[in-house]
Amino acid sequence: MSTTKTMGAGPGAAPAVRRLGGLRVASLRDLALVPAIAAIMIVGYLVNPVFLHWENLVNVLQQQSEISLLVLAEALVLICGRMDLSLESTFGLAPGVAALLVLAPGLTNGLGWFPGGWSIPLTLAVGVLIGALNGLLIVKFRLNGFIVTLGMLIVLRGLLTGITGGKTFFNLPSSFLYLGNALWLGLPASIWICLALYAVAILVTGHTRFGRSLYAIGGNADAARAAGIRVDRVLWITLIVAGLLAALGGLLLTGRLASVAAAQGSGAIFTVFAAAVIGGVSLNGGRGTIFGAFTGILLLYLIQNVLTLAGVPAQWIGALNGAIILVALMLARITSGQAQE
Repeated sequence: MSTTKTMGAGPGAAPAVRRLGGLRVASLRDLALVPAIAAIMIVGYLVNPVFLHWENLVNVLQQQSEISLLVLAEALVLICGRMDLSLESTFGLAPGVAALLVLAPGLTNGLGWFPGGWSIPLTLAVGVLIGALNGLLIVKFRLNGFIVTLGMLIVLRGLLTGITGGKTFFNLPSSFLYLGNALWLGLPASIWICLALYAVAILVTGHTRFGRSLYAIGGNADAARAAGIRVDRVLWITLIVAGLLAALGGLLLTGRLASVAAAQGSGAIFTVFAAAVIGGVSLNGGRGTIFGAFTGILLLYLIQNVLTLAGVPAQWIGALNGAIILVALMLARITSGQAQE
């Protein structure tokens, strides 16, 4: 009996209880937006019964699946206490570079250096390269992540405008378009890809050492380093994965639209941050969940769809996104009691 008491009262017992309690609270927070999503579904039906038609819901899921990968990428970066503003430009430049390299010369300024089958690996490789470059500047050169990725956003946007000549790449090979317009088991492939990647990210962040390292670094990088976590390595991997996810999201959009526009992804970062914040991901790092981020972007796209069906002009939808993120920040400040710096 004495042994049992010692084990129960040992130094690790209380923290274990707190961890279990924290997991329960986190699970409740994950579901915080579910009632709001249900309410929007009801409002959408009242505004226009077409809202609940299967074709409309699939259309919403397909459109949000592309930006959802940007939200997933940003959520991972935010959890470890950093920001990546360049994701929206990666979203456009990665498929743009691939289009430049696979299109035949004379066809929308293509170079024709690679066959069409290389479209997907080239797009993903560009995303990895951009993420690695961000990691080099932020992790190795110790530059401010916000300024680095802001500058990268501008550079990448300029590169996309330059290689497209301000126009749109079209007549893309079928292999380039496959993931964006294919149907798997009756649903667009992009929906399955999005759900699969979110499931993997939820498992990784919630049940692996790497996922715990992300939260530890976001909470206190110095303490994480003192605990033996290879902070630089984790940050670099996270930035590379973020670039890869952004490139994949751009590839899905390119496939759906069968083109790469010079402005692809422009302004998307505002929607991405709005979704992450209302989904409970902290801008200070160390808090938030991938499931919460997913519900955030789903809620935003459902709201946009309701407003569209109600005949609200698109420019007001953009204003709403800005209002949502401001209100969400204020609510987060009030409920957490912590200043967001």
